[in-house]
Amino acid sequence: MVKGIDDRKREYARLIINLGVNLQKGEPLVIKAPIEGADFVRVLAQEAYGRGASDVHINWYDDRLTRMKYDNAPMEVFEEFPKWKADAEKYYAEKGCAFISISAVDPELLQGVDPKKIAAFNKAAAIANKENMKYTMNDLNSWCVLSIPTTGWARKLFPDLDDEKAVERLWEAIYEATRMNMDNPLQAWEEHLKALADRVEYMNKMNFKSLHYKSSNGTDLHIELPEGHIWSGGGGDNAKGDYFVANIPTEEVYTMPHKDGVNGVVYSTKPLNRSGNIIDGFKLVFKDGEVVEYSAQRGEEFLTELFNMDEGAKRLGEVALVPFSSPIEKAGILFMNTLFDENASCHFAFGKAYPTTIKNGPDMSDDELSEHGVNNSLTHIDFMVGTNDMSILGTTQSGEEIQIFKDGEWFI
Repeated sequence: MVKGIDDRKREYARLIINLGVNLQKGEPLVIKAPIEGADFVRVLAQEAYGRGASDVHINWYDDRLTRMKYDNAPMEVFEEFPKWKADAEKYYAEKGCAFISISAVDPELLQGVDPKKIAAFNKAAAIANKENMKYTMNDLNSWCVLSIPTTGWARKLFPDLDDEKAVERLWEAIYEATRMNMDNPLQAWEEHLKALADRVEYMNKMNFKSLHYKSSNGTDLHIELPEGHIWSGGGGDNAKGDYFVANIPTEEVYTMPHKDGVNGVVYSTKPLNRSGNIIDGFKLVFKDGEVVEYSAQRGEEFLTELFNMDEGAKRLGEVALVPFSSPIEKAGILFMNTLFDENASCHFAFGKAYPTTIKNGPDMSDDELSEHGVNNSLTHIDFMVGTNDMSILGTTQSGEEIQIFKDGEWFI
């Protein structure tokens, strides 16, 4: 037994292993984690071996060492991603491993760092891991993204508290957002996943041709949906038919837009944490699917870096519907962590679309996907657009308009 871990943390770890990745006997598990969370990771490993894991491999990261590297290493270090790292991920993926990623980086970790270094690393890493993306984006392997508090992140959210109390407060916020504060969290998750499945079933039955987003902040965006698009939400099956839940928390019902079918203007409604820097207050103008004009009140240079990744980075790869009354929004905390903030708000994603959100997508080549209107990119970055007065109208294949969202909430 791991000492110093309370029952709720152990129950949270059990939820991740049993429901998140739904680890099967004999499967290896790869965990990406902050070294500050070593105690919790040991509990994850303990639960994994208890489920019959064949191996648990940890890829550690450390905010302080990351910042030290950006401050001191020369540019050429960031322009090349170690091949052995990409090969290691492929090795485990081909063995049928499950992937757990703990997202807990200080949201302002790289503030003041040369943006060219950040851009170089992001591009080099994306190119090196391009082939590895298929294992998760095509749901070949089970995967789950979650979070735990770290001191740097907690202090950014609760600057008036000391380190210990800030971390405790963030744990409580995470428990609330992930339904771990309920009497029976697993039952609560089963009921929640059933509700999401009902929304998914409705959206797929309606087979909308397009969506029209409108908010009083100036958002007025038309989105064409490709023929054969599929709505998803909650959990899904991996290539072996095992059900898993990729995000904990998750509140979204999502699909892909047609890569050439986005037109109009949209305003962000929450800050975007991009590579240890904050992008906030941004406006995007789309024409025929591409961002043709943009501005940001903060971090515009990092938005530029994102769009320079490749041609697909200026197009959308995901459309996600989240009610304004989600538990994360109700918590009244801006987490400055996309995993949580995207589940507090309707959102889109720049870049690569999930092939699983179009009929026969996982079996298509990149060229075939493109022919069907599916966006391809080295990146996939979510950003939030939901408001408490957002309206979303869906147009059916026959031309009928149906209200999907009204005043930021589901209307169906």
